[in-house]
Amino acid sequence: MRQILFEIGPIKVYGYGLMIAIGVVLAFIVAERRAPKKGLDEDRIWSLGIWCAVGGFLGAKLLYVITEWKSLFSGSLSFRDILYGFVVYGGIIGGILAGYLYCKVKKMNFLKYFDIVMPSIALAQGFGRIGCFLAGCCYGRETDAWYGMEFNHSVYHNMIGVKVIPTQLIMSVANFAHFFLLVFIANKIYKTGKDGVIAGCYLLFYSIGRFLIEFLRDDPRGGVGVLSTSQFISLFIFAAGVGMVLFFGLRKGKTVQGAEKTE
Repeated sequence: MRQILFEIGPIKVYGYGLMIAIGVVLAFIVAERRAPKKGLDEDRIWSLGIWCAVGGFLGAKLLYVITEWKSLFSGSLSFRDILYGFVVYGGIIGGILAGYLYCKVKKMNFLKYFDIVMPSIALAQGFGRIGCFLAGCCYGRETDAWYGMEFNHSVYHNMIGVKVIPTQLIMSVANFAHFFLLVFIANKIYKTGKDGVIAGCYLLFYSIGRFLIEFLRDDPRGGVGVLSTSQFISLFIFAAGVGMVLFFGLRKGKTVQGAEKTE
């Protein structure tokens, strides 16, 4: 881990923030370049993306406060925790809602842009999890296995000399694979005109991966019964994803003429 990657005079460049920034910028660029090949206005991608980013930030922060409300009112939650704490699912939900509102206001086809944006979200998450690794948060359970890693300078735990499962890297690889899988599926089904399937696939695949990785994590986070908060939410996201894939996949789509086969 390396929280501060480098310093330029008084300016400190943090690994987590830099990875988030790289992921967001690349997500914008990829979505913008894919849009014209799907017959969409690339100029609107940046405006839509800004709305989604703001909505995602607020949603991630709000869900963090909700899941940690007991600690917040008991005073055991520090200002630093509130400042840096986020819940990814809150960001996904908030970003989707913000994107829907933007498309409604601009009279844009929400499902088409939804399908374009979601693979880029997976790409951004891949870089974001590298940021988690550099910061030392979202770590896994203690292990003596060869792949265990020590986070001796993390502000998120004080287990000096203790090896833990690098769940951040596992999630990063899974998110990158998720991105390429969604783009592959998008290329296969685009000409069928079945809007909404790719977005449904994102929700379906991400919820499965997130539910499973939670068994390996050991950082403090909320819970609902025997499940972590993220596992509990994953059940509903999985159901939504399955519903979208079946509903939009089985209905008759409009064939797209003259579409490019590859990206």
